[in-house]
Amino acid sequence: MKKIILLIATTIYIFGDFNAINAKELLKLQKQGVPVIDIRTPQEWQSRGIIKGAKKMMFFTPNGSADIANFMFNLGALIKDKSKPFIIYCAHANRSKELGRWLDKIGFKKVYELKGGIEYGWIDKGFKTQKINLQQK
Repeated sequence: MKKIILLIATTIYIFGDFNAINAKELLKLQKQGVPVIDIRTPQEWQSRGIIKGAKKMMFFTPNGSADIANFMFNLGALIKDKSKPFIIYCAHANRSKELGRWLDKIGFKKVYELKGGIEYGWIDKGFKTQKINLQQK
């Protein structure tokens, strides 16, 4: 019985939602001043657009490597207090879930992610993106 409970708990941790919110919740929090951060690559920003008002802060490089130093520098400029909430998203919520769990482990306690990412949690739900070009910051 203990093994079954441990297996269920592990499955929930691995596959469960990490402080996941839907698009309407994101908009509500964003209107309250909670920063929204797009962690995708510049090519993804250009091809699918971004959520209006989101800050572009690439975490994973186009080849899949984490750029921790650059991301943390930029995050520190935006989020001065680890107890303050912010929202992260990527394409499908895989990268944001991984990053969110890591940020939680290092002390950020109010990290939210867009459930399904921009593809399944935003665009597929009928919400519009803001088109950009790579020269924009």
